[in-house]
Amino acid sequence: MPERLLSRVEECYQQAERFFKRDFARPEVSFKLRGQKAGVAHLTENKLRFNPQLYRENHEDFLRQTVAHEVAHLIAHQLFGLKIQPHGEEWQLIMRGVYELPPNRCHSYTVQRRTANRYIYRCSCPQGEFPFSAQRHALVSKGRRYFCRRCKVTLSYTGEQRVESPSG
Repeated sequence: MPERLLSRVEECYQQAERFFKRDFARPEVSFKLRGQKAGVAHLTENKLRFNPQLYRENHEDFLRQTVAHEVAHLIAHQLFGLKIQPHGEEWQLIMRGVYELPPNRCHSYTVQRRTANRYIYRCSCPQGEFPFSAQRHALVSKGRRYFCRRCKVTLSYTGEQRVESPSG
């Protein structure tokens, strides 16, 4: 677990405590997030998850913006409860007022997408080809059935696989 990231989380909490003149419960912090999200705040569990790949590739902005963004979600939850919008005025107040940062909803980091295996299913329609993800293909092998919306026939696996590149 990178020490600078943990230090930044603590720094954000101390800023919020000075601003609101109250204590906040510290979260569990994990580095077990993959994919396109830079960070996730689990409100009811008081937990933060960060993407180690995006942290390595965008170190400075990640520490400044992403960590504050996620901590602001937990602070907003502790102050205002669950009924607020995730990026609503309460969260924006914390981003602007406490951290003096723009309340950006999304990051603009470059995300490397991986190639994906697709399992080809067909129905009785002339162009009825359906590329399934590995996860959906596994569900079929456990008994789940999928139907064509046009011809209403159960989709069946052709035995074919295709590798799709990140561009689609």
